[in-house]
Amino acid sequence: MNIFRITAVVGLLLFLINCQTGNRGQRYISVVEGTAIQVPAMIGGRIAAMAVQTGEDVKAGDTLAIIDTTDLHLNRRELQAALAELDIREQIARTTVRARKTDYDYVRQRFERIQALFQNESVPRQQLDDAYNRLQGAESAFQTARQNLQRIQAERQRLMARLAILEKKLRDAIIRAPVSGTIVTRYFEQGEAVAPMQPIVEIIDLSMMRAKIYVSVRQLPGIRTGQRARVFVDGIDTPLSASVEWISARAEFTPKNILTPETRTSLVYAVRVLIPNPERILKHGMPVEIELEE
Repeated sequence: MNIFRITAVVGLLLFLINCQTGNRGQRYISVVEGTAIQVPAMIGGRIAAMAVQTGEDVKAGDTLAIIDTTDLHLNRRELQAALAELDIREQIARTTVRARKTDYDYVRQRFERIQALFQNESVPRQQLDDAYNRLQGAESAFQTARQNLQRIQAERQRLMARLAILEKKLRDAIIRAPVSGTIVTRYFEQGEAVAPMQPIVEIIDLSMMRAKIYVSVRQLPGIRTGQRARVFVDGIDTPLSASVEWISARAEFTPKNILTPETRTSLVYAVRVLIPNPERILKHGMPVEIELEE
């Protein structure tokens, strides 16, 4: 009877251990985070206007700031004037090409007639040589005119590329929100100068939150990508739906911020949980409890 009781107790303990090492009903404490985006100024210059304040909610496409574009508008006028001048030069060059082509065709036909007469011994060699020299000169003038036209056309392409870059800078001078979210940091004030690619504001996108939990080696086989989860938040009666987005392929020691004397030497795997947050119930840095469903 004593042996039977001991066996039963051992079996009960093993069952409890297996339950503890499984995922059913186990909750993991974590902190949710939104996607933080530092919105840069694509061009440098003086900030003509700051359209948002810290803590303000913005939608994708909203204007955040405007960079002064006085110099860019003056450069655009200069390029437009250069293109207008180039139009005139190109018209002249095309007229010259047509004239040189006409001259070349005439001289070439005359040379061919004299060449035929020379073969019949009707004209002297000197006359043929003179006709050939005129043909060479006419061909050279025609090719020079064509090259001049090509240079003007290449110059047009270069100016058009510069104008396109300038137009892009003018569009980039209006800094817009790439995503919907909340302004958490405003790095500059109106009137200050900003360098290219320097962040103007930081936005946190709260529409999709993420939380990272850590599971043991024994718990890992019961977790899979896409697995459903529930998120429990203080003050909210109904748990939020979530899913496993990513499972680390590399083991690590328990992170310092969740160390306990019992777990400080434990190897764990990080698991990231994706939590839709369309109503912005969750806030960045909010503590939650996560329960993985079977």
